[in-house]
Amino acid sequence: MLKKNALYVVATPIGNLNDISLRALDVLAHVDVVAAEHTQNSRNFLSKHGIKSQLIHVHQHNERASTDTILSLLNDGRSVALITDAGTPCVSDPGALVVQQVRAQGYTVIPIPGANAAICALSASGFTDPHFLFYGFLPARTSLRKSELTALKSLPYTLIFHEAPHRIIECITDMLS
Repeated sequence: MLKKNALYVVATPIGNLNDISLRALDVLAHVDVVAAEHTQNSRNFLSKHGIKSQLIHVHQHNERASTDTILSLLNDGRSVALITDAGTPCVSDPGALVVQQVRAQGYTVIPIPGANAAICALSASGFTDPHFLFYGFLPARTSLRKSELTALKSLPYTLIFHEAPHRIIECITDMLS
């Protein structure tokens, strides 16, 4: 049974659409509204699993306005699931502002765990050091990225970064230099 007046932060698959928990599917099927980063991508994902929930947009360009919409839904006693295209909302993806404001208004925020790109990569790396730092995205501009890499170089941890496919070569080149 889902809690009303609650925001569910639901992790979605990072590649294979079947990498979703039964609990996440149950939440997505039973909330009143799904707040999605890109509704077309989310509609395809939900359709694959037979879910027909109402979708609203929440992305980096409308997050402030969407927060007001979500707060209004919660105020009306409705439940909302927040998802991103791949992975966990708020972690290198939109949603942190929504969660912050929902919590500030006293509503319940319930995380629904799932696939995690950083942990998946680490688990298959063969690295034996148990300590790591997930950084997220490095700056897109080369000079800023190199400066940040220099600052991180002395850390005694395995470093995990996200990077856009079209910048991966230049990012690795900067790491090597």
